[in-house]
Amino acid sequence: MSDSSKIHVAIIPDGNRRWAKRRLLQPWKGHEEAVDNFRTLTDWCRQDGRVGTLTVWCFSTENWKRDPEEIQRLMDMLERYLKNERKSLVEKKTRFLHSGRKDRLPPSLVRLMDEVAEETKDQTGFTLHLAVDYGGKDELLRAMRKLDKTEATEESIRAALDQPSVPDIDLIVRTSGEQRTSNFFLWQSTYAEWLFVDKFFPDFSDLDLQDAVDNFAKRTRRFGA
Repeated sequence: MSDSSKIHVAIIPDGNRRWAKRRLLQPWKGHEEAVDNFRTLTDWCRQDGRVGTLTVWCFSTENWKRDPEEIQRLMDMLERYLKNERKSLVEKKTRFLHSGRKDRLPPSLVRLMDEVAEETKDQTGFTLHLAVDYGGKDELLRAMRKLDKTEATEESIRAALDQPSVPDIDLIVRTSGEQRTSNFFLWQSTYAEWLFVDKFFPDFSDLDLQDAVDNFAKRTRRFGA
């Protein structure tokens, strides 16, 4: 399958804390389970071949309202994940990208994300795109601040986004039964197909993702025509 025919799938991995609560566990235990599941889903995308880009929303601009201990543990998990996957990203021909703010994240995590992005920038087999401290409105505000008002065209705004090389999203999957867009990639999701799944993210399997991609392939996308 050519790169141009591959799709961009984005996941809002909702329900990690509720998954943990039902098992009488601390909230971060749900995030730990989610990281393991995320690794499985990423491997499936690489192997299936129909998905060229996988975007996962790891932490939103609104998530800073959560308990500080939970936030710290989540940041530690993200850093640990990247350290563990760093070598295999190159081996598996995977380009790593980050969207979102960097000024509020732990410096060690920012440094690691920058290093991994640099190390994998020439990989073309697959793109793993993590949204960390990300909000759609925040990204657009930051993009507009880069522009002179007289230069605000569709092309110039896209060029000012966090990752302008990433294609628009084709399919967005939100787990846990929530049915809202929640400020997720407002510009890039203009024509995205949405799928809302009742399962909490730790229970969302590679077979569920396969079913989502299979169903997406059957849809007729008219883009307003």
